Amino acid sequence: MVFTHGSDCYLYDSKGKRYLDFLGGIAVNALGYSHPRLVRVIQREAKRAVHLSNLFHNPFQGPLAKKLAGWSGLNRIFFTNSGTEGIEGALKLARAYAKKNATPGSRPKTGILALENSFHGRTFGAVSITYPAKYREPFEPLVPGARFVRFNDVADLEKKFDAEIGAIVIETIQGEGGISVVSEDFWNSARELATKHDAALIADEIQCGLGRTGRKFAYQKFSSKPDIVTVAKPLAGGLPLGAVLANEKFAEAFTPGIHGTTFGGGPLICAVALEFLNTIEDEKLLDNVRERGAELKSGLEKLKRRFDFIREVRGEGLILGLDLSIEGAPIVDEALRQGLIINCTHEHILRFLPPFVIRTQQVREFLSALGRVLAKAPRNVWEAKDAKQANDAPRIGETAGARAQAAVR
Repeated sequence: MVFTHGSDCYLYDSKGKRYLDFLGGIAVNALGYSHPRLVRVIQREAKRAVHLSNLFHNPFQGPLAKKLAGWSGLNRIFFTNSGTEGIEGALKLARAYAKKNATPGSRPKTGILALENSFHGRTFGAVSITYPAKYREPFEPLVPGARFVRFNDVADLEKKFDAEIGAIVIETIQGEGGISVVSEDFWNSARELATKHDAALIADEIQCGLGRTGRKFAYQKFSSKPDIVTVAKPLAGGLPLGAVLANEKFAEAFTPGIHGTTFGGGPLICAVALEFLNTIEDEKLLDNVRERGAELKSGLEKLKRRFDFIREVRGEGLILGLDLSIEGAPIVDEALRQGLIINCTHEHILRFLPPFVIRTQQVREFLSALGRVLAKAPRNVWEAKDAKQANDAPRIGETAGARAQAAVR
């Protein structure tokens, strides 16, 4: 399948078929496709300067950094090319702080805590704190010092957060990990322990931040702030841009030249990112995220009552998921045939990340189509499994030896 273009919340393939996109480029296309304000800025800035060296200022880095600082309540911004580079920058910042503040004769705090089912990226540092073995094992040995804490388990957190820990990295809402929401008790405990041990609390908001929950940042539901935050995905409306945000205490550990980037924070891309954030404010899209998210979640709860293989509806705002007791991949395939774009994580959790600009009518359109897809799901899933089981079962009069020889052939 080849997609050729998009408009609003819809994508079109090379044959002209239209699809309602409730994956949003995996949380990237928060303003949908071809948003006129972003198109206008891209066209304007492409005529002026696509790239300028970071040895000099450009007109948009400072205003964008100021906007992100205001949104987050943090002090300093470092621009990156992607989310995984943001994680690398955050880990380096935590290490630099630990080394700078180590007492004479003691070892710097190099341990890093992350959560089970976490996903932080695919570079060496990021994959070292990513939990699923399928992402880590092919590249071992990885960066040493990473340990994993059971999700929302305060007792396990307290046990593992010792004097060697220099940072704990938390996705406020795990995206790839199954739309699992960090509890207030767990967050507060992590904040208290990080403060006690003079370690960094790092919030990975690459997927759940920048308006996705109906708040500017997902962590703003809690009373305390992280020390460092990473963002990316929707920041530049589909162009590659990430950022590390930090409070002054930790930001000071980066002295000039200790960390750098060639492409991060170029003029065109920062201009688009600034327009993205201004659009969210001007069009009151956080209100829309909360309202449409409530409609979508209510509709998913109704579907849960219809289909007994739906175990749970998870998430907030426009980062939502359905936890199933059956395999999710065939449902994703059927949805695509029906003109819906969704995906599945952990083999059984359907993930929905629609653009912030969706309207009530599109939520209804999606729920109606998803209901038709789910109505076919048990038959599609179990027929495939039954067929495989029937194929694997011994035939009448067939010996075990004959079966083994057939398997070899």
